[in-house]
Amino acid sequence: MMLQRIKMVAWKECIHILRDIRSLAVVIVLPILMVVLYGYAINTDVRHLPLAVIDLDRTASSRDLTGAFLHGEYFDMVTYSGDYKGLDAVMDRGIAVIALVIPAGYSQDIAAGRQAQIQVIADGSDSTTATIAIAYATATVQQQSAGLAVAAVLRRGAGTGIAPPVEVRQRFWYNPELKSVNFIVPGLIAVILMMLSALLTSMTVVRERERGTIEQLIVSPVMPSELIIGKLIPYILISFLDVILVIAAGRLIFNVPLNGSPGLVLALSAVFLTASLGIGLLISVSSGSQQTAMTVAMMATMLPSVLLSGFVFPIKAMPAAIQWLTSIIPARYFLTIIRSIFLKGMGIGQLWQPVLFLLLFGAGILWLSSLRFRKKL
Repeated sequence: MMLQRIKMVAWKECIHILRDIRSLAVVIVLPILMVVLYGYAINTDVRHLPLAVIDLDRTASSRDLTGAFLHGEYFDMVTYSGDYKGLDAVMDRGIAVIALVIPAGYSQDIAAGRQAQIQVIADGSDSTTATIAIAYATATVQQQSAGLAVAAVLRRGAGTGIAPPVEVRQRFWYNPELKSVNFIVPGLIAVILMMLSALLTSMTVVRERERGTIEQLIVSPVMPSELIIGKLIPYILISFLDVILVIAAGRLIFNVPLNGSPGLVLALSAVFLTASLGIGLLISVSSGSQQTAMTVAMMATMLPSVLLSGFVFPIKAMPAAIQWLTSIIPARYFLTIIRSIFLKGMGIGQLWQPVLFLLLFGAGILWLSSLRFRKKL
């Protein structure tokens, strides 16, 4: 008898699950999605790092050293110059994440048996990628130096003491001490805003539907677009408070530098909030229950924001298909904006591309939310 009752209760629960197709889809898709994303995104091996070469020597020896960097899949040369002009712009815009500077007289030092010095400059605003890039560069130079040392021994004879022919001098821009907190805290602003704002707004409309108060909104003269904007305003204020709290905590607790304009941070945070709050609203008008809305909001914001935005794992380390997928994630663009302002002190003129994407994405997602809500009426 007891087993029969357990069987009936279990069967009844199965019927409820099968009737809620959306929740069932989330339960099935979420574990698979997490395995795929974690399997591809968690990869600390970085390949094809954009390399800028400043060759002040312009000799066969300097070209051999440059060729050593390009031999393999670790570095891709994006610029080659005989002077420092343009290096700031290349590094500021992220066109190159590492620069190799070969000084004048490099080949003469090698030929005379003196220790030659080169400089490797890395973009320290992404401390993880910078550390890996410097390690690759140092290994490349050491391998080249070992070859030169063997050649010198063969010329001079065995037993001759020879210092390493090439010495690497490292330098990190934007984050000289490579403090991970300077890299993580600005990124937390994007991740927190994305998850919190979407979660807050994901239950606004569906809550009205569950409580039975949606009918009052239907018979009111309020237009769908007006209703959406009115519901957004309180959450924008709450999210702005979160931005201020995170910035204050980063400055007071972790001493994270803010090299750019605080006003620009707040203004562009408003642009990002439009996109993230719009995602939550679209989920809310499309969901049948608060539980489903919350689950979908978590899946649509937490995983992409943490794994696929460049917050923790370098996008360049991901497969090409996953890199393409990251191009439609708003948090990726806001991460670029917020870190560029905090660490590089960049202005709106240098950030117009990610800002334009967020503006278009936010307008589009709010338009879709308005259409979807009108259909529900």
